[in-house]
Amino acid sequence: MTVVSTAHERRVTRVLRIIAVLAVIAMIAALTGLGLLWMRVHDASRTAGHAQASAQTTGIGELGRSAVPKPDTSPAVRARSAVAAMSMEQRVGQLVMAPLSAGTDPSSLEGTIRDRHVGSVLVIGNWNDGVASVRQATDALQSYAPANNRLLMTTDQEGGQVQHLQGNGFSAMPSAVEQGRMDTDQLRRSAAVWGSQLAQAGINVDLAPVVGTVTVARASNAPIGALDRDFGLDAAGNAAHAGAFVLGMRDAGVATSIKHYPSLGSVTGNTDFTADGILDTTTVLDGDVVNAFGTVIAQTQPAMVMMSLATYQAIDPSAPAAFSSTIIDGYLRARQGYQGVVTSDSLSAAARRPVGRPSDRGRRRPRLHRRAGLRHADPRRVEREGILRRGVRRQGDAQRRARDDVEIPDGIGAVADAIRPCRRTSQALAR
Repeated sequence: MTVVSTAHERRVTRVLRIIAVLAVIAMIAALTGLGLLWMRVHDASRTAGHAQASAQTTGIGELGRSAVPKPDTSPAVRARSAVAAMSMEQRVGQLVMAPLSAGTDPSSLEGTIRDRHVGSVLVIGNWNDGVASVRQATDALQSYAPANNRLLMTTDQEGGQVQHLQGNGFSAMPSAVEQGRMDTDQLRRSAAVWGSQLAQAGINVDLAPVVGTVTVARASNAPIGALDRDFGLDAAGNAAHAGAFVLGMRDAGVATSIKHYPSLGSVTGNTDFTADGILDTTTVLDGDVVNAFGTVIAQTQPAMVMMSLATYQAIDPSAPAAFSSTIIDGYLRARQGYQGVVTSDSLSAAARRPVGRPSDRGRRRPRLHRRAGLRHADPRRVEREGILRRGVRRQGDAQRRARDDVEIPDGIGAVADAIRPCRRTSQALAR
């Protein structure tokens, strides 16, 4: 029994030892597996953490970059920046448009542009030698202006009796009455052609079209009806055709000035030639005639609105429209919402000859006048500093003549704000 028991015990011992060894091996394998699993999980977690941190860093970087504001290059900001860099003399000069008549050497205006800082030129008179001749003149004039502040180069190109640029390359434009017989699509296409001809000649502003509605006998309405300068329709038709003209010119890259606010269609006298018969007794605010301008403004936003030199008894009998804050600020700006350039008609016309000292009258030089509306100009209103205009009106061959005049725009933007305190500067510049 003893031998057997001993042998049995030895076998049991060996089995237990084997089991113990296997258990140890199993434990080692399990621990090794758990260790490998932990390492994989840890590595994956660390990789994810790095990726998240990288993403957060990138996001923060992008946020930082996006938080930096982009430079404001809006027209208002550019205008304020340009004006801030100007002297007072330069600011005043930007309000002035000097005339260049047919046959006059452009070099005659070199000093006016370079030294007096005039910002605009009106090409006027009977330029009959075609596009190339006008382009030669406008290129010369632009060469006198600073490279970063080119000139407004303007003309009166309405059609019919008011077409100052003619000859090779310029179409013979029908009168506005004839344009009124076109449908608006056709007129827009035609205006685009006429505008492209102006652009080729270096003209960037056409002081047209007439939006006024003739309400008296046409022959008795000297400034508009007698010359077929309106579209010959009712107020709504005139507005539609004026809008087509504005858009067609814009299609060609040429800006426009609708005129003569709030209409010259109810007077008998031509403000260019007389101070008689220029009291309008019938035109009222909110009427069809004035609302025609509002329609064109709302639908096309023309670059400029030209004010009439007639006086409007039912609106503001105290002053011509060009000097009436009631009309300019109270209605055109506040009610009709126009925020572009507002300019007057010819201030050296017969209707305004009393302006200035008696010794000044008849002298062929520009004069600067502060307008009522100018005091309230807003820097955000315009993209470009204003214009000064010298006008020619044809009323038969016997009345064809050139006039020197000055127009001071209302709504000159930052220029107008800068001009407010400088009443005496105009006298200095006029010397």
